[in-house]
Amino acid sequence: MGLSLRDLAERSGVSAPMLSQVERGETSPTLVVAEKIASGLELTLSQLLRLDEGEHVTVSRAGGRRRYERGGHRFEELTPPLPGQRADVSVHTLEPGATTGGPADPPMHEPGSRETAVILAGDLILFVEGTRHELAEGDSVTFDADLPHHFENDGEEPTRFLAVIAAGLRRS
Repeated sequence: MGLSLRDLAERSGVSAPMLSQVERGETSPTLVVAEKIASGLELTLSQLLRLDEGEHVTVSRAGGRRRYERGGHRFEELTPPLPGQRADVSVHTLEPGATTGGPADPPMHEPGSRETAVILAGDLILFVEGTRHELAEGDSVTFDADLPHHFENDGEEPTRFLAVIAAGLRRS
């Protein structure tokens, strides 16, 4: 999902320090707090607590996926929100002049994360720590997603790309 503690705090109504303590295993949340955290993650409490792990296949139907729009950036999460999931797949559309974030935005992914993007249509620019990488339709790129980065479409046509974020894989 790529949320920071601050983002999750805003979405759930649970303070960032409390979320940090829960994440580090320093405290156990009450059921009320766990329900708020689950809601902020768009999970049921059962999913968060892994009470429904009997299912080994989860189908994500086209009409039921989570969709977001920020300015000229639209994206759809193709993977369902499952507890313990270590990879997320999403498809993005950037309108001409749109960006996925800004140069000063903090990284949205946990330490050690890697991201692979595959350009499906149009041209795309990736900035990682201020370095510009120009990508064309059919190109793919893999980079350390915990570094400051963003995508830009400086072309005249919308750009579509697939992003796969794998959490905590890098060892260095």
